[in-house]
Amino acid sequence: MSKSTTPQKGKISIHTENIFPIIKKWLYSEHEIFLRELVSNAVDAISKRHKIAIKESLGATPEGRVNISLDKENKTITISDNGLGMTKDEIEKYITQIAFSGAEEFLSKYDDKEEKTGIIGHFGLGFYSSFMVAKKVEINSLSYQKEAEASHWSCTGSTEYEISEGNRTEVGTDIILHVSDDQTEYLEEARIETLIKKYANFLPIEIALNDEVKNERNPLWTKQPQELEDKDYTDFYQTLFPFQQEPLFWIHLNVDYPFNVQGILYFPRMSHELETHKSKIKLFCKQVFVTDNSENVLPEFLTVLQGCIDCPELPLNVSRSALQNDPYIQKISKHVVKKVADKLNEISKQDKDAFITMWKDIHPFIKYGMMNDDEFYKKCEPIVAFESTSGEFTTLADYAKTNKNESDEKTTIIYSTDKNSQASTIASLKEQGKEILLLDARIDSHFIQFVESKSNNFEFKSVDSVAADALQSQDETTDEEKSSNDDLITAFKTDLGNETLTVEVAKLGNEEIPAILKVDESLKRMVEMSSMMSGKSSIPGLSMHTVVLNSNNPAVKLILSKAKTDNDTERQLVSEHVYDLARMASKPLEGDEMAKFIKRSQTLLVKSSQA
Repeated sequence: MSKSTTPQKGKISIHTENIFPIIKKWLYSEHEIFLRELVSNAVDAISKRHKIAIKESLGATPEGRVNISLDKENKTITISDNGLGMTKDEIEKYITQIAFSGAEEFLSKYDDKEEKTGIIGHFGLGFYSSFMVAKKVEINSLSYQKEAEASHWSCTGSTEYEISEGNRTEVGTDIILHVSDDQTEYLEEARIETLIKKYANFLPIEIALNDEVKNERNPLWTKQPQELEDKDYTDFYQTLFPFQQEPLFWIHLNVDYPFNVQGILYFPRMSHELETHKSKIKLFCKQVFVTDNSENVLPEFLTVLQGCIDCPELPLNVSRSALQNDPYIQKISKHVVKKVADKLNEISKQDKDAFITMWKDIHPFIKYGMMNDDEFYKKCEPIVAFESTSGEFTTLADYAKTNKNESDEKTTIIYSTDKNSQASTIASLKEQGKEILLLDARIDSHFIQFVESKSNNFEFKSVDSVAADALQSQDETTDEEKSSNDDLITAFKTDLGNETLTVEVAKLGNEEIPAILKVDESLKRMVEMSSMMSGKSSIPGLSMHTVVLNSNNPAVKLILSKAKTDNDTERQLVSEHVYDLARMASKPLEGDEMAKFIKRSQTLLVKSSQA
């Protein structure tokens, strides 16, 4: 007889004695968070007292203040506030019921937008972060309510607690932490001051350490841009990021619809285009520091930004230490992208020189952003600028105005990716009245292809793909010259020992140029892409280039004059030299090839001097 396969059902049993050690030890990733949570709770209590006094016409309340006192001898930390306090019943309700949030109950009673943005946290869970550093916690509290009596609560980290009469005589609450032996670092004044600066520096209420106020209270982002000057922004940048160079520009965020966010974002100076920054955006919730691990807030191409964002509706986990991938975050990200594009356009229109100076630092990141965000591309496309042989930076639209032929459907944009090694070719094209854009960023090879895919108005061609045609004279080639050219090509290939090499002969306007390498544009880009992806340098397109010999050049004429002479040593030397000179116009020779070139040059000089 077979056994029954009916599944057995049961219920997982959860006991408070099992869950409490987890809450008090691992609720938060860092033990130092306890100070943020307890100070936030104290600020909430002060805000609640002020709002209740207004709603219930209770008269004026004292100026809010949170004081942190350290007693190294007795190993205690006391966080005191003059907020609304708690009765015995409220302590039992808010403290002993861990999942209960006093903030939610308060907001349900006093429900309007202003008050929702003024309450920071959830008292119950935040309070228990104190047990990460304390072996015993006490509460002394006196409620604002008429005829309320002070209450005292204590707990040693178990599920048992004691509650009795308290001795506090003024409205407010004291949280007394009896610090564990392995957490005594938090009894050091310097350590606590550092945490105040980190987590509570910009809270609107005084935060004091041993009766000395330590926070600034009025962060720049809470003010209106029209109230501020440039120095205010640069000084605040130094407050956030000491010892940094002055930023290139900044953006003041101040949005209350359709979402609520404030902040100031800075674009830092970059030492070179490959410099990367771990995102340095400090996130705040109602002026309480939350995290600087903010990858989800900004798109990848803007993670170079530094600054702060304060959003009361940030979707955070229970510890406020990790952002969720939430549509609300995407709205903030999209808004920041728009503001960066608007700021760049504004600077470009108002001060072109300042924009170009800035552009030299930031253009790789902006181009990368344009390739990853269609709206960002549309906004930034008119301001993208390139260094030009005209001596200035020019936009694609300006280049088209100057260089487009009326008969062409598209503007052909001539570019160089290495202005130093291609200097001779660039100089020759300039003599022909050609303007060349000088691309100096590694991303540019990708970017120009992206622009071509987005626009039907432009096509890009490198100097080594257009030079041969652009420099060619208009003189027609006779049948006799064509026959001689065939002999020249045969001799040239023989001298180089390369019968597969593609060689052409043309009459170039400049007789000083012996030869030019002509590279197919699509092949050149493919090789450059492969080189970038593999991380190995290569000469773009040189494996499949065409050598264009200039029949007007004296050296080439010498090769031709000896074309039918077998094993001519001088002709071979000249042919090799002409080829190397053409190659060097695209990229310098290296190693053995350069050594051979130098030795050959010396030999040719000797022969020339003896002629």
